[in-house]
Amino acid sequence: MDVLGWIALLAVGIVISVLASMRTVKHARALVQGSRIPPFFVGVTLLAVGTDLPEIANSIVSCAAGHGDLNAGDSIGSAMTQASLVLGLLPLVGGAFDFQRRRVVVISAVTVAGLACGILMMRDGDVGRVDALAFLGCWLLGSMIVWRHLAAEAAGPADLVPVRGKVHHAAAALGWLALVGLGAGGAVSAFVRLSTLLGVPEFVLSFFVASIGTSLPELVLDVTALRAGLKDMALGDVVGSCFVDATLSIGIGPLFFPSAVTATLVTRGSLTAIGVMVFVALLAVVARRHTRVTGMALVGLYVGVYFVLLG
Repeated sequence: MDVLGWIALLAVGIVISVLASMRTVKHARALVQGSRIPPFFVGVTLLAVGTDLPEIANSIVSCAAGHGDLNAGDSIGSAMTQASLVLGLLPLVGGAFDFQRRRVVVISAVTVAGLACGILMMRDGDVGRVDALAFLGCWLLGSMIVWRHLAAEAAGPADLVPVRGKVHHAAAALGWLALVGLGAGGAVSAFVRLSTLLGVPEFVLSFFVASIGTSLPELVLDVTALRAGLKDMALGDVVGSCFVDATLSIGIGPLFFPSAVTATLVTRGSLTAIGVMVFVALLAVVARRHTRVTGMALVGLYVGVYFVLLG
C-alpha cells in the first residue's frame, strides 16, 4: 500500500473512532440519568472521559503494538489542541460566553500539574506500570480537587438521548466502544506505517496530526452544546478533556502494556502544553468573557505552536 492508501486508512480509522465515541457518550450518559451522581461530576468526568475515548483507545492500542510515542504524542498533543484550537473556535461558532474564571483556573492548574508529573515520570524514556498507576492517581486526585472546589457552582448537562432501559444503553455503549477500539487500531497501524514511509518521528506525527482527529468529539459535542444554549457545559468539557488527556489517557495504555517513549520529545511537547494551559488560565482571569477576540488569540496560539516546534 502506498502513502495515499495509508492516509486513507488513517482517515477512516479516525472517523470511525470519533463517530463511535459520540454514540458511546450518549448511551453512557443515559445510564446515569436519574441517579444520585452529582450533575457536575457527570459533566466533568463522564463527558470529558467519553469525548476522550479516541485518545484512550489509541493509548491502549499503540502501547500494545509497542509504539509508546504514538500514545504520548496524541495525548499531550490533544491537551494542547483542545486548550487552544477547540476552545478558540467555540466563540467563533457559538457566540461569546463567560469564561467562568474559577473553573478554568482550577482545571488548568490540575492539568499543568499532571503534565509536569508526566515529564518527571517519562524522563527516563520508559513508562512502566508504576508510572501508569501514578498517572491514574493524578487523574483521581485532580478529579477530587476539582469536585471539592467547583461542585457547588456546577450545572448539569442537558439530556442528549431519551432514557430507555439501562440494559439497552449498557449494551449499546459497549458495542459502540468496540468500534472506537476498531477505528483506533486502524489509525495506529496507518500512523506507524506513515511514520516509516515519511521519515517523521511517531511522536511528532501524532502530536500534530492524530491530536486533531481525536479532538473532534470535543469539538462536535461542544458546538452542539453551544447551539443548544449550554455554554457552561461546552467550556467545562473542553478544559476537563485537557485534564483527562494529561493523566488518564496517557497512563491507561502503559498500565496494560509498558512502553518506551522519546524523553526529549515528550518533555518538549509537555512544556508546550503547559505553556498553553497557563495562557488559557491567564486569559480567563484577564478577559473574563470568551469572545471572538479571545477565540482568535487561542487559534493564533495554536498556529504559533506549529512554527515553534517545527521551526
